[in-house]
Amino acid sequence: MEAKAILRNCPLSPRKMRLVADEVRGQRVEKALSILQWNQKPTYAIFLSKLIKSGIANWGVINTETRIEDSELYVKSILVDGGVTMKRLRTAPQGRGYRQRKRSNHITIVIDSKTSSTQTEA
Repeated sequence: MEAKAILRNCPLSPRKMRLVADEVRGQRVEKALSILQWNQKPTYAIFLSKLIKSGIANWGVINTETRIEDSELYVKSILVDGGVTMKRLRTAPQGRGYRQRKRSNHITIVIDSKTSSTQTEA
């Protein structure tokens, strides 16, 4: 049985978040957390690691009969979508103003167990 965790309005650029999300897509949960721990973009990695931990907790609530340690959890899918863009004005020379866009994103993580997916297919 799969579990989902969603983070909305994360105040970071979706394009840069996709680069970090691509590194952990399809990985086992333990390996994904260790990859994020030593990532070159630590701010982005902190948001993703918290979201993965939330997905693990959600999976534990749904599947109360099995232990989290015994099941082989992996990151089934990660979706990073663009969120609300705040538009600000930055002062520029000669009375002009440059537009400054502060982007945000929405992240959806689906975590599943490899043992449960093979049992349902068989």
